[in-house]
Amino acid sequence: MTYRVGIDIGGTFTDFALLKGEEVILHKNLSTPEDRSLGVMEGLGKLAEKEGLSLREFLGRCDAIVHGTTVADNTLIEMNGALTGLVTTEGFRDEIEYRRGYKEDIWDVRLEPPKQITPRRRRLTVPERVLHDGTVHKALDEDALREACRKLRLQNVEAVAISFLFSFVNPEHERRAKEIVRQEIQNAYVCASHEVLPRAPEYDRTSTTIVNAYVGPRVTGYLEKLVQRLVEGGYANQLMVMQASGGVMTKEYIDGAPIRVLASGPAGGVIGSAHCGTAKGCPNLLCVDMGGTSYDMSLVVDGQAPAEAGWNMHHRYLVGVPMVKVETLGAGGGSIVHVNAGALEVGPRSAGSEPGPICYGRGGTEPTVTDALVMLGILSTDEGFAGGSFTLSRRGVEDAFQRLADEMGHGEAEQAAFDTWRVVNANMSQGVRRTTAGKGIDPKDLVMLAYGGNGPAFAAIQAEDLGIARVLVPKASPTFSALGTLVANPTIDEERSYIASAGALDVERIRELWTQLSERALRYFTAAGFAAEDIRANYQLNMRYPGQNFSLSFDFEADAPLGPPGFIGGDFADRAIALFNARHMAEYAHIREHEVPEISGVRLAAHVETPGPLAAGGFSPSGIAPAPAKHRRANLGQGFAPVPVFLGGDLAPGMEVPSPAIIEETFTTIVVYPGWKAQVDAAGDYQLVRS
Repeated sequence: MTYRVGIDIGGTFTDFALLKGEEVILHKNLSTPEDRSLGVMEGLGKLAEKEGLSLREFLGRCDAIVHGTTVADNTLIEMNGALTGLVTTEGFRDEIEYRRGYKEDIWDVRLEPPKQITPRRRRLTVPERVLHDGTVHKALDEDALREACRKLRLQNVEAVAISFLFSFVNPEHERRAKEIVRQEIQNAYVCASHEVLPRAPEYDRTSTTIVNAYVGPRVTGYLEKLVQRLVEGGYANQLMVMQASGGVMTKEYIDGAPIRVLASGPAGGVIGSAHCGTAKGCPNLLCVDMGGTSYDMSLVVDGQAPAEAGWNMHHRYLVGVPMVKVETLGAGGGSIVHVNAGALEVGPRSAGSEPGPICYGRGGTEPTVTDALVMLGILSTDEGFAGGSFTLSRRGVEDAFQRLADEMGHGEAEQAAFDTWRVVNANMSQGVRRTTAGKGIDPKDLVMLAYGGNGPAFAAIQAEDLGIARVLVPKASPTFSALGTLVANPTIDEERSYIASAGALDVERIRELWTQLSERALRYFTAAGFAAEDIRANYQLNMRYPGQNFSLSFDFEADAPLGPPGFIGGDFADRAIALFNARHMAEYAHIREHEVPEISGVRLAAHVETPGPLAAGGFSPSGIAPAPAKHRRANLGQGFAPVPVFLGGDLAPGMEVPSPAIIEETFTTIVVYPGWKAQVDAAGDYQLVRS
């Protein structure tokens, strides 16, 4: 028997999904913020115990370990990345400060700019200039570069970003500069923009390269430590890492641009959602993931979760690599509840795993959403909670909510807990409305798929608020992002800049760029042990109308063999215009019929199909009425009352649970709110529908 393991590290828990043939085994471990690789190894050890094996025997049988990590996200959230310097073209020292005049809240006069990753004293310039056609207008001044390195060295920089004008057309100056910086500032992490984001515009490329330099040492250091521990433990294959684009790839590929793992954890859940929803006949999904620290929202349309390149504003920095679109709120189980000017607020601060919510009994003193669910009776304080891995306690929880109640002036701890439930639910519903409205989508037309440890506890009441009639809750929902890493295929998604009117294209240049991307992808795939004939590719174009700032990506040739683009013919331009107009109509509901669009770049998304967990759907009533395991005093939105509690292990396909009810799975709790019912489908997953 061989295994495949998916791992996702969150702020509170590290999740594991073990694929054993067609069986999926789930496990959750508290994260270890001081060294997250320790939590990974501890969890793998627990999985080995479940299989009756030593860790060495277990890792020796693992065909693949696929890992989604939040190291890059946490580095930006906590702003504890490497001390970073920037070397750029003379005259462009302050470009990164302009941010295109972008401000997250234009009405907040007190909103501070983002913390500078590269303050002006660490942004240095050198004489050099490459023109837009790649010709060298001014040679690189190597003496000036060495002097800049001396100044950065005196400031003890740990990472250096290099971004020269038009390096995506001719990278020779950046290549030479990288050699010199490595000579002059030994042991520093050095990255060049033509390797991180080889396309226009300049601000996008510079911003992305700076963020890559800032998080790079943390990401690569963590992955190297994890790989070392895995190898020492007996793992013989390559570690595969989840990317923000929705695919996975080897650590060696990630090392070239660690920025690719930013927001990779949430991407795993979206990819898993698309896989699950398609199998259950629901190609259009609103995916909601409520974990311990955050609430993530995303959309799946026609069974796809497309990665969008560029214009991804994460943590107030523009990051231009392809990313699955995920909107995040500070509304997780660990989000701290507080009173501000007499009003109750939830988040964005989180108790994380250390010390965690008060009910964890690990020293937490500030009330959280999880504590509120304990107060409301939604979460169990019995010893069997979370499969017996740990127990929640009310000790200290009631006192904390009483303090909140006193601050608000209504005097009851249970009322403060209920107000917390109302506020966090309203925050999440409003977040969904903003996300769907921005896409011109009515939530009523979607099926909600809820996952994360806390998502199913709120799913049905949110669906009611949003007018959604059906909610899917996979049995694997508490570790769904980890399961999603096993669904994701090895993928390389890259682009190159080429700007020209569709009416005056250099088709041979486009052929050359696609060929370069194909050859690069082939090198990495074959190095990872994949056969060339198994690689499939989507050849894409980025296009826009004249004057537009944003480009749209679309497939020019989909699911083609990887190799030279032999599909390019004499009708290339006409076909490109027609495909772009169709894409623009689908996205914005209009086209400019009398304008000739322009190409801004070419893109290649190549992948290899790998085995993943099976998904199925369909509900056939069995006629068997399940009996509750117990009753618990709980408030499901209509006041406290005895509520029947069902154990997930007692429910078989075809069973139906009427409301009100609470269903306890090993690592999650599903609430069947009044007006709803829960059905167990043929795969053992849940669907919540109106009763």
